[in-house]
Amino acid sequence: MPFPYLDETIPLNEETRKDLPGLFIALPSGVTHYEEGGNPNGQPVVLVHGFSVPYFIYDPTFEFLSKQGFRVLRYDLIGRGFSDRPRARYNAAFFVQQLKELLDALKYKNISLVGLSMGGVVTASFIDAYPGYVSRYVLIDPSGAQAVTLSPFLKAVKMPGFGELAIGLFGSGSMVKGIAADLFTPELVEQFQKKYSIQMKYQGFKRAILSTMRNGMLDSFIETYKRVGKLNKPTLLFWGRQDATVPFEHSEAIRAAIPHAEFYPFEHCGHIPHYERASEVNEILLEFLKR
Repeated sequence: MPFPYLDETIPLNEETRKDLPGLFIALPSGVTHYEEGGNPNGQPVVLVHGFSVPYFIYDPTFEFLSKQGFRVLRYDLIGRGFSDRPRARYNAAFFVQQLKELLDALKYKNISLVGLSMGGVVTASFIDAYPGYVSRYVLIDPSGAQAVTLSPFLKAVKMPGFGELAIGLFGSGSMVKGIAADLFTPELVEQFQKKYSIQMKYQGFKRAILSTMRNGMLDSFIETYKRVGKLNKPTLLFWGRQDATVPFEHSEAIRAAIPHAEFYPFEHCGHIPHYERASEVNEILLEFLKR
């Protein structure tokens, strides 16, 4: 019998999606929620979000690149936002499969691929498997330089049974509060948390988060980054010096793995510089994409 997460009251199905924003496409890996913007004939840019915050985290980037005439795609990883939450192993291969299915279905080729946080692991794994799809690469505070250090509580959460109970009783509040750690700017926290909480009403979110933790997505992917680095694709790397989610010190390992990456650290900035320092990041990103 499935564990009863009492605050997940709404099923995600064709009926409940009628009033939701964005577009939906049925893929073999699950129905995926996505949005396209900009010029349909423009240079394609694909934005991949991180561990649990869905595609709204790219609002400033998506709007800017769309106005600049790029063909921009952002989507919710399976288990997040308004995408399906199937019972599956939420590992790197699963997220890579979803991305490939989406690109093929929407006919995206020769893309600039952007990965944020755990999206760095997803995108690096994708390039490692399908290098021909990607011409340029952008990383924003990527995880995977080393395994995430878990507190004793989070280690216990990974245990079957206890994890379901713990995240069921305490998960909603702690996840919403924890999102504040991504931001260095206090004024942005409340609006960010409100947007984040919407997805938590839909059934399957916590199960997907647990499966992601239990299937290696918080492990080290440094060897994957090294293989990607050897492909010598033009690469841009952003990092907030005050990142409390993926510490700035991890940037050293990523830079060693991809030594040709152009590196831009941001002072007084947390885990999401493209959101907190949008105008500065967008200026650098535009120059990089237009070369």
